[in-house]
Amino acid sequence: MTAKQILPGATLGVLGGGQLGRMFCVAARTMGYRVVVLDPDPSCGAGLIADVHIKADYTDKAALEEMAEQCDAITLEFENIPSESVRFVADKTAVYPVAESLEIAQNRDIEKQFAQKAGLQPVPYYAILQEEDLQQASSEVGFPAILKSNTLGYDGKGQFVVTDFSELCDAYESVGKVDCVLEKKIDIRCEVSAIVVRNAAAEMASFPVSENQHRDGILHMSIVPARVSAALTSQAIENASILADAMSYVGVLAVEFFVSFDDELYFNEMAPRPHNSGHYTKDACVTSQFEQQVRMMCGLKPGDTRLLSPVVMVNMLGDLWSPDWPSIFTQSNIKLHLYGKTEARPGRKMGHFNVLAEDVESALVVAEGVFNALSEK
Repeated sequence: MTAKQILPGATLGVLGGGQLGRMFCVAARTMGYRVVVLDPDPSCGAGLIADVHIKADYTDKAALEEMAEQCDAITLEFENIPSESVRFVADKTAVYPVAESLEIAQNRDIEKQFAQKAGLQPVPYYAILQEEDLQQASSEVGFPAILKSNTLGYDGKGQFVVTDFSELCDAYESVGKVDCVLEKKIDIRCEVSAIVVRNAAAEMASFPVSENQHRDGILHMSIVPARVSAALTSQAIENASILADAMSYVGVLAVEFFVSFDDELYFNEMAPRPHNSGHYTKDACVTSQFEQQVRMMCGLKPGDTRLLSPVVMVNMLGDLWSPDWPSIFTQSNIKLHLYGKTEARPGRKMGHFNVLAEDVESALVVAEGVFNALSEK
């Protein structure tokens, strides 16, 4: 049975008004849809370009009801939207992804259990649900290890590398003794991410796999095509597709993997939304991840995901503000994307740029040169 299609002229909503919501708004409006954003920040980037910005908290039922009344379908900008709010809205209009998918991605332990049950291989770990679990966790996992809070952790937040039991106890204390997982710290060659899309009719497509480099727990750059074997690339896409099917997922799903030095692929985490590592798609693919987000929630066929050019995406954080703009604009093969944020803070994502070139090594040379020039400003 063909799922109902939502066509241009309809109104789409997005819960969350940061940079991912902003880029969704651009894609949706370019395709002819009206857009409603719900975000408590009066100056959020998405709200500045949406047709309607409802300035309210994500738990404000009157605001959620107002949004549902205006929208033919609603999507999410990030996974920490309260699932109760998603369920409340879903009783009134279509919401993708659904609350059940959100709840899996919101909790590291549940997420790892789900991935393992689906046949993927997480990094060896132990769930810590109470202080008494610390000793068993250290025995099972060993050291060095990484303690990660189960919820609200992203960009390296709520994560601590620990080398002995004493450090584990201190780290557990510092996160407030909340539910955590203790992961074995494995030697990895690189991290890759696979982004797949799926609509309600179970039609799927996948983007080229990216190779990711981090600094201080935050994504620094993504390199596409990833410099890994074709077999690993296929395995990453297959694993991400398995997760999407297992959740009957609708939307854009990003899945991060660790690649060991002996070419083992380990599941790290997933994000039920467009992902920072997929920003290269805005310039280097036939269809961007944000256009796919629109297509999936509207029941349309997935767009072509062909890579048009090798590319390196570089994040621009508030640490390097104000940038030396000429270092970007004197390069003819760089595409700049800023997020409309008025306040720059260390670690805050202010924008990104994509370097397109004949091969990734050439793109890397330009990307690293420009980033260094920006950093020296």
